[in-house]
Amino acid sequence: MTSRALDVAARRLKTHGASYYTISSAGHEQNAIIGSLLRTTDPCFLHYRSGGLMMARARQHPSATPIFDTLLSLCASRDDPISGGRHKVWGSKELWVPPQTSTIASHLPKAVGAAFALGRARRVGIDAPLPPDAIVCASFGDASANHATALTGINAARYANRRGNQVPILFVCEDNGIGISVETPRRWIRDAFGNLAHLHYFEADGELEQMWDTCAGAIDFCRAGRGPVFLHLRCVRLWGHAGSDIETAYRALPEIVSSERRDPLLGNARRLIETGAAAPATLRNIVRDVRHRVTAASVDASQRGHLDTLAEVTAPMAPYDAPRCRAAADAALRPADRRDAWGEGLPEAETAPSKRTMAAHINAALTDEMARRREIVVFGEDVGKKGGVYYVTAGLQKKFGASRVFDTLLDETTILGVAQGAALVGLLPVPEIQYLAYVHNAVDQLRGEASSLSFFSNGQFVNPMVVRIASFAYQRGFGGHFHNDNSIGGLRDIPGLVMAAPSRGDDAAKMLRGCLAMAAECGRVVCFLEPIALYHQKDLYEEGDGGWLFDYPPPGASLLPDEVGVYGDGDVTIFSYANGLRLSLRAARTLQEQHGRRVKVVDLRWLNPLPTLAIEEHAHEAASVIVVDECRATGGGIADAVIAHLAETGYRGRLRSVRAADSFVPLGPPTAAVLVCEDDIVTTVLEATS
Repeated sequence: MTSRALDVAARRLKTHGASYYTISSAGHEQNAIIGSLLRTTDPCFLHYRSGGLMMARARQHPSATPIFDTLLSLCASRDDPISGGRHKVWGSKELWVPPQTSTIASHLPKAVGAAFALGRARRVGIDAPLPPDAIVCASFGDASANHATALTGINAARYANRRGNQVPILFVCEDNGIGISVETPRRWIRDAFGNLAHLHYFEADGELEQMWDTCAGAIDFCRAGRGPVFLHLRCVRLWGHAGSDIETAYRALPEIVSSERRDPLLGNARRLIETGAAAPATLRNIVRDVRHRVTAASVDASQRGHLDTLAEVTAPMAPYDAPRCRAAADAALRPADRRDAWGEGLPEAETAPSKRTMAAHINAALTDEMARRREIVVFGEDVGKKGGVYYVTAGLQKKFGASRVFDTLLDETTILGVAQGAALVGLLPVPEIQYLAYVHNAVDQLRGEASSLSFFSNGQFVNPMVVRIASFAYQRGFGGHFHNDNSIGGLRDIPGLVMAAPSRGDDAAKMLRGCLAMAAECGRVVCFLEPIALYHQKDLYEEGDGGWLFDYPPPGASLLPDEVGVYGDGDVTIFSYANGLRLSLRAARTLQEQHGRRVKVVDLRWLNPLPTLAIEEHAHEAASVIVVDECRATGGGIADAVIAHLAETGYRGRLRSVRAADSFVPLGPPTAAVLVCEDDIVTTVLEATS
């Protein structure tokens, strides 16, 4: 009844311009059974129609005020205890309900990740913030059950269970038979999910006590068996999809009347009276009392203030405490911990120390950081026994065990979902995406889910991670565009996402330490873009010169955002990153030796947020600025942002850019026609200085 009264209030407040959300839970209130049966230590990732579940769950917490909290959220009030006025969400730190804005069940992969990580955290010696027999609940609609992300989550749970992992997740499909205006075929959910291996299916329908028993059985089975359970909850949708939905435009009046007759509140009232569990007067008193409390709270909630400034709105989006991160990144590592990981052969202390490639530096930095932080888990496709396609994770599983370094199924949505869930229960995930092109299959897990969690929870929930992505082109066209993706535009537009792109091995080690510190200390989501073509590059100018090999910087040295690399000096400043740095240094030598032009080359290192202060400083010292951007010209990289910033901050010199063509990267030799080359850089500098 509380859930229903809040739905009514949302629409009434909307007519007065005080409410901004009218998708209701009307007809879905039987999910309150699940809210009553689950414990508040069972994390819940909730569908937007799970109002009854949320109200029932809140009853288990003596100090909870779910009516007022929901109304504050509906009114986008700054006093909303979960989002702080940023969105209408079901969420509560005390009730272990991380807020979801998912409309397409995109929260299922991270719910599976949380269920998987519950046991994994204990196996690696991390004290999870939940009891050992906790389970995870994820609710969603029958229409969303068809979405690729939902199917991915369910498949991942079955796959993990098949491989012997504990995945105690309760999938709750709230089936009302319609998605906005499109009907779900009869028996579709049962036929699609009722007979899948490694997924136990329960269907809750009928009278109140029948549904209660079925839900209790599903929860008990999940808790005892530690495996995935699919609970098919029969519901009815009342009042249309949302307040703006004119249901008569696509449903005949007899259909709507039929749905109204199936109203669960009426059905429950009738059953309570039939069984003698309640008298009509008792139920009328409940209705009257709830409506009175909701009405009174509505007046107060509608008069509360909203967020007013950009600073207020974005405050929880990208927290960053530089001194704290520096202290963590540069902290000493116990010699005993390093010896356990390395034996006696520390990479910087060999009798004949050898300089290393970028791949070796990243591997060494991961080794040291895993020795430092037992909460780090490394996972992805082929990262375990094989050590990654480019052997960057070689030997890590042998050193730290299969509980901390493990292979996943070949699906990027699952990998990023596991990362989010693992982070929520206290681990520090370092997932690997095998190629930059592959992340586009799952980018919403970063955009819509991971990077938005702190924002929509007002900083109360975070999912820190460092996503390692083998990136960029310059592999002589190997594998075509699937292995030579040169567009980061789809990542740069994600608010709050940190993007790091090392250009040389020693920088990669120091930047990785900084990234892990930002994740651990500030809860940040980081993409660490590793240039594939530089993994095993040894030379800078001529074959055999060893100019791109560097000594390993031992723990105690790190790089953080805004710290750039500077090479040389001159009237021309080139800004670049990743492969572009090496190309620019080669071009700079040609410019000096053959044309007498001295050039400063600045390695940006950090692509989001850009190191704007450093850009301004080095640009204003130069008569000309060239941005060498190996990504595609139209929105693929950072050139447009750098040039726009300099133009807006009053730079008076010449501005030019060298960018890759707006083309997919072809296979083989035609690659040279698409990507940036040294001659392009030389020509552009000469034109800018003529």
